[in-house]
Amino acid sequence: MRILHILNHTNASNGNVNVAVDLACIQARMGHSVDLISKGGVFDDLLATYGVEHIKIDQTRRVLTILRAISKLRQTVQTFHPDIIHAHMMTGAVLAFLLRPFMQFKLVTTVHNEFEKSAILMGLGERVFAVSRAVAESMERRGVSKSKLHVVINGPIGSPRLSVELPVAKTLKRPAIVFVGGLHPRKGVADLITAFKTTALKIPNANLYLIGSGPYLQAYRDLAAQTGVGDRIEFCGSQDDPRSYLLGADLFVLPSHAEPGALVLPEARGSGCAIIATAVGGIPEMLDGGEAGVLVPPRSPDLLAEAMIKVLSDGNLLSDLRKRSKRNIEYFTIDRAAKEYLTHYEELLAGSPLSRTMSPPQKESGNRAIDSILR
Repeated sequence: MRILHILNHTNASNGNVNVAVDLACIQARMGHSVDLISKGGVFDDLLATYGVEHIKIDQTRRVLTILRAISKLRQTVQTFHPDIIHAHMMTGAVLAFLLRPFMQFKLVTTVHNEFEKSAILMGLGERVFAVSRAVAESMERRGVSKSKLHVVINGPIGSPRLSVELPVAKTLKRPAIVFVGGLHPRKGVADLITAFKTTALKIPNANLYLIGSGPYLQAYRDLAAQTGVGDRIEFCGSQDDPRSYLLGADLFVLPSHAEPGALVLPEARGSGCAIIATAVGGIPEMLDGGEAGVLVPPRSPDLLAEAMIKVLSDGNLLSDLRKRSKRNIEYFTIDRAAKEYLTHYEELLAGSPLSRTMSPPQKESGNRAIDSILR
């Protein structure tokens, strides 16, 4: 099969890029002919290592740049003759859609960030992949036909971007609470800092490690300084491989306000972290309906603190959560995700009926929410 992935760049700045790069590399390893279009970035050498040809096309939203991009994309399609064009960002989806009536290929899209207004344009695909059931339901409410929508849960385990061998665990001050993500309001970082202020009073040795960067770094540094426990909050910056921190952590916390399908959750699970996360978007699905972690309401620092204190003060609960986080982890591999995508490609090319959406097995016990762990 000939597959062409389109995204804006190949820098390690968001989940869109990570998923697309992983997918392109694994599909090439499986023996398919895979090209990727973007303006370039840090993963260019990795793509070359896996035999993925990287065609540099700038898709910056300026009139002349877009016109040149359409022309270059047309030339690429004429030369490469892809069976499938897989767009991971809005601009690429629109450009490919404009060419589709005149060229022989099938256009598919993956919705990574449905909370963005422009995400509705991902509905231009003939098959629209959502990274969680929550995203699929949101896109349907926004007008995308249910017949187009399919769920493929992200699978970062075994990612070509990371070494096969696990890194050495970071030596952290215990108990260690770790967050990995962009320093942005959507991630609920302020809630976590506020919750840690309360937690630190009850768990005197607790320390908080914030892994990531973003435009709100200074604002969060200021907030941390105002807690009175700022010396126990460490801003560690972005890390090429955050698993060293996850392996050194006791507890991983993701307090997001919106989260389509965070790649870091399977990574935290694979590292054996106990997990507390907010019950929003695709998070419950990434935690097996709450069986693999504790779910709390979003925007509730008090309840988040209550859960953190409970877990860190109860050794048996902490140990149980660490064990449960690793159950069913084999589902979240990039190989499984790549095979699911290929099955959909083949169905689309064959014109066969749409298969039902796929999602991780969910246990009947339902969400293990904050009230259940505090009983």
